[in-house]
Amino acid sequence: MHDSELNRTDASLIALRRILRATELYSRDLAHAAGLTPAQLRVLQIVTGRGGSATPKALATQMGVAQATVTALVDRLVARGMVGRERSETDRRQTNIVISDRGKAAVAEAPDALQQRYVRAFEQLRDWEQAQLLASLERVADMLDATDMDASPVLTTGEIQGMSRRN
Repeated sequence: MHDSELNRTDASLIALRRILRATELYSRDLAHAAGLTPAQLRVLQIVTGRGGSATPKALATQMGVAQATVTALVDRLVARGMVGRERSETDRRQTNIVISDRGKAAVAEAPDALQQRYVRAFEQLRDWEQAQLLASLERVADMLDATDMDASPVLTTGEIQGMSRRN
């Protein structure tokens, strides 16, 4: 290998580490400021964006995770008084997740989500730049044997439901 190839390898590893570090620091800041994990905040944001109520299935679909994962997240939010479960008036077999005033306040007070900063910057790119970046990120995921992992559009480290020790 030439020096330039080694430098590119090191530079790529440094860039990956910076991304991982940014997600770690954001998770810590969010936990400190709002007492939430990024995944919990995302649930609250989705429910808020859907008019204050959403079904667990809709949450799972939008987050790209299993319904069991959403159930675990919602259980923690219910325990903290940020959401509640209510029977649907149109279909009594269905339960809706409804945000509380405490949950609304948490969304309003939470620091700007890391993925929201990314989305704003990504959407400012030209179409070809978006396509190139997406292809590169998918290639990196493939290189790390991560293409089949359950993932959602939430920038956080660890498993999305692996929060039991902190909450």
